[in-house]
Amino acid sequence: MAVLVTGGAGYIGSHTVKRLSQCGYWPVVYDNLIYGHREALLRGDFVHGDVHDTARLIHVLRQYQITAVMHFAAFAYVGESVQDPLKYYANNVAGSLSLLQAMRAVGVQHIIFSSTCAVYGIPQRPVLTEEHPLCPINPYGESKLFVERMLQASAAAYGLRWISLRYFNAAGADPEGELGESHAPETHLIPLVLSVASGRRSDVAIFGTDYATADGTCVRDYIHVSDLAEAHVRALQALETDKAQTAYNLGTGTGYSVRQVIETAAHVTERPVATQAAPRRPGDPPCLVAAADKIRSALGWQPRYSDLSTLIATAWRWECQRRYG
Repeated sequence: MAVLVTGGAGYIGSHTVKRLSQCGYWPVVYDNLIYGHREALLRGDFVHGDVHDTARLIHVLRQYQITAVMHFAAFAYVGESVQDPLKYYANNVAGSLSLLQAMRAVGVQHIIFSSTCAVYGIPQRPVLTEEHPLCPINPYGESKLFVERMLQASAAAYGLRWISLRYFNAAGADPEGELGESHAPETHLIPLVLSVASGRRSDVAIFGTDYATADGTCVRDYIHVSDLAEAHVRALQALETDKAQTAYNLGTGTGYSVRQVIETAAHVTERPVATQAAPRRPGDPPCLVAAADKIRSALGWQPRYSDLSTLIATAWRWECQRRYG
């Protein structure tokens, strides 16, 4: 069974490609390599292409006899989306529209969409369920929500079958050491902290120390990237068995502050991590923690690597591998 993975050369996409292959699927990665890494693709086939190229997508869907799509291709920098919103609407929304048009033309009816907790906006309760109001506060979150709405409308009009996975904070690295996190620029907290521990950076900035949280820093729910990959495969299997089309949160239900992450990283690495205080970033909610009961119950998904120490340990092995070889 061939699965098209748009953006499959990226961080979460490449881990999911590995898991798809392990589960007997044939991944066909479609990526323009603006942010992806060709060397991260160790399995399946690779097609260099852009999701705006509808004709090329149609050709690839037919050529490989694709039966389902996993859609990761998107820009994902919250701050940049505030500074340049049209870039995000053009890429994330218009690119997804092109993909859906290609799928409709060929008759591919199954899609797993890479969404985000940013669709919720400022939390109105301590733990976010899927029924929380959808009120994104930045263009990145708005672009993902608009795609979710396109999926719902396409299901009603054309019979599309879809599942949307709303990630909280993806982190960690492949436990077997084949894959890890590498962004340019890197904005994710854990790789930045570990680059300080390894000596590649002098310090890490803490963006905002005056939030209404226990220690004044932002609180996030961190989910291991391999657990995210497993959730995608389970979602695909659910669509194959005609389970309900819906959105699922992907998180652990436990939040950690920026300072707690830094302290845990220092403990795991046995290295000091220097910090500096910085102003708040625009579009950052103070706290984002998931209720993930829905996907656990419906799909039997359970995170295996997402306790904070284990998660950081896998990322540290990847960092050491890059630093020391």
